[in-house]
Amino acid sequence: MLSMRQHHSLLDCNTLAIDARAHRYCSVTSLGELREALDYARGEQLPVLVLGGGSNCVFSGDYPGLVVHMQNRGLVVDEVNGQPLLRVGAGENWDELVRKCLDDGLYGLEHLIAIPGSVGAAPVQNIGAYGVELSRCLHWVEGWDIDRGCLRRLSASDCKLAYRDSIFKGELRDRFVITEVALQLHRRAQTQAAYPVLRDYLLAAGESVDSVHPRVLAEAVAAIRASKLPDYQREPNAGSFFKNPLVSAEQAADLLHRWPELAHWPMADGRVKLAAAWLVDCCGWKGRRRGPVGVHPHQAIVLVNYQRGSGEQLLALADAIIDSVNERFGVCLEIEPRVY
Repeated sequence: MLSMRQHHSLLDCNTLAIDARAHRYCSVTSLGELREALDYARGEQLPVLVLGGGSNCVFSGDYPGLVVHMQNRGLVVDEVNGQPLLRVGAGENWDELVRKCLDDGLYGLEHLIAIPGSVGAAPVQNIGAYGVELSRCLHWVEGWDIDRGCLRRLSASDCKLAYRDSIFKGELRDRFVITEVALQLHRRAQTQAAYPVLRDYLLAAGESVDSVHPRVLAEAVAAIRASKLPDYQREPNAGSFFKNPLVSAEQAADLLHRWPELAHWPMADGRVKLAAAWLVDCCGWKGRRRGPVGVHPHQAIVLVNYQRGSGEQLLALADAIIDSVNERFGVCLEIEPRVY
């Protein structure tokens, strides 16, 4: 029988340590429990929030509906065209999955090590790091279609993955609950280390960037992330709070004429990605605090909830940063985590 809790604290369910409360809360470990939870919400006319690891959300206040905490587990390795296809329950921890794959000689996820959150949340964000995104290895996603009332499988192309974006943040937002993810992996190393920071780190360590072992590459990525991003268990945060903005080639050329040192990356569609951290740092926000919340002293796009601040306080800081960047550069930053 599904256990339903009232006015449940979400303090331990989000990496920003915001002590919001859910009007109703339940954890689910199976498709049957998920359906029961959704039926309950429908009967009570409650909005539903499906929560994974809580690493990509900001609670602006108490949640007035039902929080469904996905905790279904399971890993199965199938063989498809001679390559391993890994099927993973949405409630599995992403970083633990990457490390287990390395231990088992399953390669393809090593760039994505040390990213907090659950497996089910990975396709929603199309998580990525150091030149590699989940889209490179995602095979399909399975989940419950709330509108149709049935289990549905979406191919990788169906998911419409883009930079920190997917169909689950657009037309299927709040209408599809991911229950399982399939990843196409390899038993032979196919590593790439072209991303400048990663390449430089490996070269400094005496490694060959063309033939580095996946475990060595993963260790390098983890070390770089640890040097740039604080541990949310000690300094509550949601990772990068702002997306790297995409601007037109014309706007980028104008900005680079005035600020040649602005970090940027040309994209395949002709647009240019700008470094949000550089923009925020240039506006003087790095290390600044506003009451219990502030900007990390070593990473300008990481907001930290130092002293159990509220979601409202955190979002007020984010708004002030967005306004200052827009005023100085004419670039509008977008918040990466979802706000509830």
